[in-house]
Amino acid sequence: MGVLDGIRILELARVAPGEFCTMMLADMGADVLKIETPERPASPDVEAARRAAFTFVNRNKRSMTLNLKSPEGQAIFRRLAVTTDVIVEGFRPGVMKRLGGDYETIHALNPRIVYCSLSGFGQDGPYRNHPAHDMNYLSLAGVLGLIGEPDRKPAIPLNIIADYAGASLHGALGIVLALYARERTGRGQHVDVSYLDTTVSLLAATPNMRFFFSDGLAPRRGGGFLGGSYPYYAIYETRDGKLLTIGCTEPWLWENFCRACERPDLARFARRPDQFVRSANAEEEAARREIESILRTRDRDAWYDLLVKADVCVGKVYDVEEMVRDSQVIHRQMVVEVEHPTLGKIRQFGVAIKMSETPGSIRRPAPVPGEHTADVLRDLGLGPAEVASLRDKGVID
Repeated sequence: MGVLDGIRILELARVAPGEFCTMMLADMGADVLKIETPERPASPDVEAARRAAFTFVNRNKRSMTLNLKSPEGQAIFRRLAVTTDVIVEGFRPGVMKRLGGDYETIHALNPRIVYCSLSGFGQDGPYRNHPAHDMNYLSLAGVLGLIGEPDRKPAIPLNIIADYAGASLHGALGIVLALYARERTGRGQHVDVSYLDTTVSLLAATPNMRFFFSDGLAPRRGGGFLGGSYPYYAIYETRDGKLLTIGCTEPWLWENFCRACERPDLARFARRPDQFVRSANAEEEAARREIESILRTRDRDAWYDLLVKADVCVGKVYDVEEMVRDSQVIHRQMVVEVEHPTLGKIRQFGVAIKMSETPGSIRRPAPVPGEHTADVLRDLGLGPAEVASLRDKGVID
């Protein structure tokens, strides 16, 4: 039994961060129904259907198609919302109002509704209607300018910060908090999550921002003890051309590393209190280059085995193929097999949150769009003739 068994969620996400948000809730037992736009392909796309089964962010969900621009589609959505606990939408502010499904409208029908809006800049403010993507939020939040080497353009860190660590995780947490509040008050509420807001919050939590407001110390790209310029926190190349990460920000861990390398004299380059925002000086940079020359004397995996035994914070820079074979990843069931009704066993990434009493689970692979439309409409009491009429009008596929 999942901790969210019995919680019903309507998802109008359109993009993966919203889908990831609801997937985490679905993994914990929630019944998530994706509302997708009817597309009516000219002919069945077998390859698209096969790939849909592997779509990580859509597992454990049902899917129905519904044209929310039509009055009939809007009416069906409102009927669904009356018996729903949570709605998650990822449109720009104002779109759901035009579609007749905004928070105020649904709240009047269902005062217990938890309504989560994931938008770039939030439901208000001068940027509320601006289009943007992950890199744009990172740049406006001051995050992008801090990532990478100081003499190059910033490095783009995929879209895992604003999209997933930001919107997805904050959205899921906001929904759970609102459901908890509802247990106390009986009332739902609007959860307004902004990609930009959450990215600013993530940056604020980093150590190199610790003294910004108190002392006016602003970090710069490549600076600070986490910027990669210091020998104890850097990426190094090994003899076989592979990469190794050393992350010994605590002095005793750095001492362990220096002893393992048979260079205890380098222990004096341990982290110091004045390194929160400044870059490494010439002597510290020289020490980093010396460490690199030492690490080039052995292959990556040999160094990793030696340093792990020496109690050093070390990591291999994996490619994806190596990651899915890693013994820790496999042991923690982060790569699993799921039974598919037509494809047999398919591989999936696992559930990251481990709970002892109410664990998450993968109960079904991702659906193809509209796979459950007929079932949902039947549960609403619509007969075959009504369903056929909706299909003819393009309200559903």
